[in-house]
Amino acid sequence: METLNKIDYDRIASAIGYLKSNFKAQPSLEDIAENVHLSPFHFQRMFKEWAGVTPKKFLQYLSVEYAKGILKDKQATLFDAAYETGLSGTSRLHDLFINIEGMTPGEYKNGGEQLQINYSFAESPFGSLIVAATPKGICYMAFAEDEALAFEALQKSFPNAHYRQMLDMIQQNALYIFTQDWQRLSEIKLHLKGTPFQLKVWETLVKIPMGKLTTYGSIATEMDNAKASRAVGSAVGDNPVAFLIPCHRVIRSTGEFGEYHWGSTRKTAMIGWEAAKISS
Repeated sequence: METLNKIDYDRIASAIGYLKSNFKAQPSLEDIAENVHLSPFHFQRMFKEWAGVTPKKFLQYLSVEYAKGILKDKQATLFDAAYETGLSGTSRLHDLFINIEGMTPGEYKNGGEQLQINYSFAESPFGSLIVAATPKGICYMAFAEDEALAFEALQKSFPNAHYRQMLDMIQQNALYIFTQDWQRLSEIKLHLKGTPFQLKVWETLVKIPMGKLTTYGSIATEMDNAKASRAVGSAVGDNPVAFLIPCHRVIRSTGEFGEYHWGSTRKTAMIGWEAAKISS
């Protein structure tokens, strides 16, 4: 499990924001460290502990040209990738372990009136988050710095549900995804409230392998609806489960990373972190 605390991650996020803004100038290690008020030695050690690579190497993963190269890799479609077998690489992770179940029409319409939802707060390599589950699976996961506001947002999604703050096995199993101790994972199940179109988009997102990127237009094409890019973008933005449904792997066709519901810097951190894990 990543050992960085929240203050450390805030510094990493600040450094990534600095790298994003100053990428073309190719800032030195000293420049980046000074920006986050650390010595170059301490900063490099902290950054490598988090990303697995040096800040200089991480710069490569923030490059538009790097992203374009991944987008041009058309050896397999998202759906082809979903049916690869074996655990030979981290790219298989989502394909093997995540199964989506939509809520019934009644559950969808009544705001979860009959649902018992357990929720808890946890740390991840990308900051604090709230995770919630029904007896059928994870129904909500979001990055949030303020626990009270995070719980309010959860309640808005399921206004009539019954809530209990506790960490259950469904949540714990899902959180293993951040540890890379994937031998401890059993199948992750998601229990989601969404329209049929949203569920289809989210299912498509789950099939994007770790370390790969795609575009809104490509997802629309995969769904046999090439003209639905805007609708796909809305569904991606409505994703209720951060990271497990990897909407951060959807970028612009230009290679720019674009916006993200939980912050563009966090999206950049995720893409770079995953690229580093795959390359190593």
